[in-house]
Amino acid sequence: GATYRLDLSAELRSRGVHDAFHASLLRPHWPNDDRRFPGRQLYQIPGFAETPSEWAVNQIISHSGRGEDATFELQWSTGDVTWAPINEVKHLQAFTEYCEAQSLS
Repeated sequence: GATYRLDLSAELRSRGVHDAFHASLLRPHWPNDDRRFPGRQLYQIPGFAETPSEWAVNQIISHSGRGEDATFELQWSTGDVTWAPINEVKHLQAFTEYCEAQSLS
């Protein structure tokens, strides 16, 4: 079998990424189309890059559902917008502010 060895950065090696792969595991690289799939740039992955930046929730925009089934639309400091379940947002200051503004209990 053919094995390929990659020249990995020190960061990838420190994260436990192995530098040798069998040829059957390798696939062609297709660059990300950021227009179709935003938010997949290396700097947008929390804790990954030479100078990782902290992501923070700016505000909660809306919600869907009720009680423990509720999900909330979050706007991040990076400008990205995602949805998250209540158990991931109920500790945030933005959640408290959103509930007060919407008169939710």
